[in-house]
Amino acid sequence: MTTAIPLARVNDCQQPTAPCAHSKLRALLEQGLPLTPHPWQVLAEQCGLEEVEVIACVKRWQEEKLIKRLGLVVRHRRLGIDANAMVVWNVPDEQVTRVGQVLAKEANVTLCYRRPRRPPDWPFNLFCMIHGVKREAVMAQLETLVDRLGLAEIEHHVLFSQHAYRQCGGSYALRRSDELPGA
Repeated sequence: MTTAIPLARVNDCQQPTAPCAHSKLRALLEQGLPLTPHPWQVLAEQCGLEEVEVIACVKRWQEEKLIKRLGLVVRHRRLGIDANAMVVWNVPDEQVTRVGQVLAKEANVTLCYRRPRRPPDWPFNLFCMIHGVKREAVMAQLETLVDRLGLAEIEHHVLFSQHAYRQCGGSYALRRSDELPGA
């Protein structure tokens, strides 16, 4: 049986000299959910809270829009997926919403978003990612997609990544000065 915990209790500090439990929870969430069958329970134990308190706190942060979403960062290169193509499109403004929605529904498209053009050098306003094991396979997927969706008349270019930079979510938890790099 689950017992409702007043939200005010989520902000309670465990000890006056220790950081508040919710600050520790926020910092732990930024590191990612523990890969266990009961991640909320593990977080609760690490913060000195009950599991229902952790869940209530996360729900409250979602309601307050402090947490927009909880997502997954896939380290695709570790899985052998090294052919990562950003396809940039110069879509007429009156068509960009429709084309973006169509592309976003494609199984091979892992990310699709609109950005402002940067004339005169950068006319592209729609971007999508296609990942694969080999460049040839990615290019074949793109060619099939372009033909099937009737996008051949829309200017586009394929940019393959050359280097994998660090992938991580935003970091908003306050850190002690002795935990900061170079401190």
